[in-house]
Amino acid sequence: MRHLAGCHFGWWDQGGAALTAVEGKGMRAALALLSCQAVGGEAERAVPAAVAVELVHNASLLHDDVIDGDRLRRGRPALWTVFGVPAAILAGDALFFLATQVLLEAGGPLAAAGLTRLNEAVQDLIDGEYADVTFQDRPAVPRGEAQAMAQAKTGALIAATCELGALAGGADDARIELLGAFGSHLGAAFQLTDDLLGIWGDPEATGKPRWADLSARKKSLPVAHSLASGNAAGQALARLYATPGSLSQRQLEQAAVLVEEAGGRAWAMSEAHRHIETALHHLRAAEPEPGAAADLRMLARLVADRDR
Repeated sequence: MRHLAGCHFGWWDQGGAALTAVEGKGMRAALALLSCQAVGGEAERAVPAAVAVELVHNASLLHDDVIDGDRLRRGRPALWTVFGVPAAILAGDALFFLATQVLLEAGGPLAAAGLTRLNEAVQDLIDGEYADVTFQDRPAVPRGEAQAMAQAKTGALIAATCELGALAGGADDARIELLGAFGSHLGAAFQLTDDLLGIWGDPEATGKPRWADLSARKKSLPVAHSLASGNAAGQALARLYATPGSLSQRQLEQAAVLVEEAGGRAWAMSEAHRHIETALHHLRAAEPEPGAAADLRMLARLVADRDR
């Protein structure tokens, strides 16, 4: 399992030779450390929280690649394409349980309230992932359902990340709740921009094939908005999504154009920026330490600008 995990993280190749890893963004780990500092704690106290959320996030990626059939992750072959589906599932399971072990061994509030909170977030994440899968078999999904799915799949873990950091820093319940709200809205913005990148992102930057979400007929947030728009472009997109068989490159390109014409791209960009502003409102209310606050604001702005 250690070898499989190392291959997923890009530390070594299939045979065990060291690689120069193409790292993930590390945003969740950074949020945990900064949330701890924001309430006056030393960043080192939140290292177990940062490690745990990164383990959970990567566990979900291993399973997500299997579920979606995605063959690339961070520009490298997805683990299941190299070692098989059972290996990828078991590696993901191992990382999930290792995350709980990390918090248990940390002791203190992270081993008690922190572990409970992380487990709640994982349950939400799994629920959101399952909803995402079931949406693919439905001709259309109400925008509210799509937003709830995205919040569970992405927002719940990012909210828990900020709460765990604040908990490690010794914050009271009110500040923990405010930083969790900051993370929740930041997670909503992150998913919106991720969905935009899934359609219009540069494969060199995303590490994934172009139009992968459209090829899988995912009801991502821009797509759900477009399908519910009722306008001509939205109706044409619904007909295209209902086409039997695999979509050709020309059809995928047409789908991306229709999402934009139906208003999905503009709506998702606007919603992402609205969530960022709401997140920053909650951050200010938490009265964070100035240095950590500046870094958290910068991270929030980086999330908002990922769609550009």
